[in-house]
Amino acid sequence: MKERFDSLYPEETRFSEIEKILSFAKEGNSCQVIGIPGTGRSNILGLLAYNRKVRIKHLGENQKKYHFVLLNFSEIRNRNPLDTLKFIFLGLLDSLKERGMEKDYEALNALFKESLSVSDELILFQSLKKAIDYLAIEKELNLILLFDRFDEYIPSLTSEFFANLRVLRNRAKYHFSVVFSLNRPLEEILEPLFFSDFYEFVAGRVVYLPIYDENGVSFRTSYLEKVTGKKIEKNTFTEILELTGGHVNLTRLCAEAVIANREEKIREYKEFFLKQKYIRSALFGIFNSLTPSEELFLSSNINGVLTKNEGETTYLNNVGLVKEGKITIPLLTEYIKEKVPNLQNTKIVYNQETNEIIKGDITISDSLTSSEFKLIAYFLSKPNVILEREEIINSVWKENKTTEGVTNQALDQLIFRLRKKIEDDPNNPTHLQTVKGRGFKFVD
Repeated sequence: MKERFDSLYPEETRFSEIEKILSFAKEGNSCQVIGIPGTGRSNILGLLAYNRKVRIKHLGENQKKYHFVLLNFSEIRNRNPLDTLKFIFLGLLDSLKERGMEKDYEALNALFKESLSVSDELILFQSLKKAIDYLAIEKELNLILLFDRFDEYIPSLTSEFFANLRVLRNRAKYHFSVVFSLNRPLEEILEPLFFSDFYEFVAGRVVYLPIYDENGVSFRTSYLEKVTGKKIEKNTFTEILELTGGHVNLTRLCAEAVIANREEKIREYKEFFLKQKYIRSALFGIFNSLTPSEELFLSSNINGVLTKNEGETTYLNNVGLVKEGKITIPLLTEYIKEKVPNLQNTKIVYNQETNEIIKGDITISDSLTSSEFKLIAYFLSKPNVILEREEIINSVWKENKTTEGVTNQALDQLIFRLRKKIEDDPNNPTHLQTVKGRGFKFVD
């Protein structure tokens, strides 16, 4: 079998971050791996699943008692709950085959095929529970599901998904954990009630990925030089690191650009890199993953005028994009100077043809939960009109059998999260305003 690329990395790669992930798993808790695009969230999960040297480094001989199942949730976005259960079960089977556990694979594969004969979600989930029982209880393995690119699956999520995870965890107890890979913590993008069944096992347990991983970047660069047969001069690589801040993906892309253009005399690396489409695409991906208030903070920072609410930089600091009030990726600074217009007071509109919420050139509906989308769409349908709480609740939660259980606090939390995603300064909103004693008003 061909070696997986993740298995080639040195054992010290992402050492402190992996230690944190495993510390949660050892307690029987789940966690979230959070990082901006291109920092290697998929890579760190791949290291746990496929790099035996890394597992031994952290777990020693006990690594035999840990079983990691890597699941790329981008493969099943927009799929129904039955397909999701199939996907998890198939991932579990593949992991057994990968590890050479043929007898266990055959036993669980027979169980899987039997449940498929009846295309029923409940039957399949019962079989999945038996599979978890077999591995976690009978085989005494610590089962860790690695949910890669989980943010791409969020639009398809149902509260039942987390209820099922709790059922599995309750059966296996401390032998079952989930690692969610996301751009932002679940608490920021989902209503607490939505994942209340699994909240206690995952909320607040966050591992932030720094943008620079020295061991990983060094390995990737050496590997690139090996496969191309071309070397990157030391002073050139130093300049690449300075311009990218060591950001994993940007550093790789810049190194590839230098090697691909060895015959060309590059006088100004900053200008050269900003001309490369794939590097600009990576910079766009980073910037587009931020909230409007964070984007405004960065653009204001570039102009030398900080926004009033510097608390909005909490996430930017946590993911390493901002340090001491400055952007840590100089190339991103230049990209924003070039391309980003003044983001203040940009109009928010609902495009009925595409069913999208747009703010300037940014599609903000991509980052909204179902309830957030319904709420802002309702406000946009009645601009500059004071809406009472009961009216809003009946509109946003109208699909519920009853709205009696929907509290004012739930609405306030939803308003709070929406402001963070659409307002330049959530603490001083210009669009979604509170009218004391009466309700809320959306000012266009």
